[in-house]
Amino acid sequence: MIDAPALFGRRVLDRLWSPGGPGTGPVAAQRGRLLLFAAPGTAQRLPALLSWEEWGQRGRPAPALLYYGTGDAVTVPPPCPPPEGDEPAPGDARWLVAPEVRRPWLPGADVLLWACVRAARTSSVPTPTAG
Repeated sequence: MIDAPALFGRRVLDRLWSPGGPGTGPVAAQRGRLLLFAAPGTAQRLPALLSWEEWGQRGRPAPALLYYGTGDAVTVPPPCPPPEGDEPAPGDARWLVAPEVRRPWLPGADVLLWACVRAARTSSVPTPTAG
């Protein structure tokens, strides 16, 4: 799973779901971050691929991404939306792409690298670095 700041995560998600894009598996939003579920092994491989792309180096701003893999625990939104009439609180976790949408497909490190690099390159607003 890849955990990205909400604005950057949304840009990545837009690239993945653009015409001709590969789509993605489940995506959740919570606490100002997007959780992109990924194929096993992505959490170990993606940081090295981003480093190869000089992610956050040479004065290039890059968002702080977090990676969760085997053995890590994360909290996800409930599988069902709240009952009709219940207004969700602003900080509530929610699914942007529900687990049952499309086919059960999870993007790998190569697909997420493609989307992250394109989202960073086309960003018109500077993305803050981790501090």
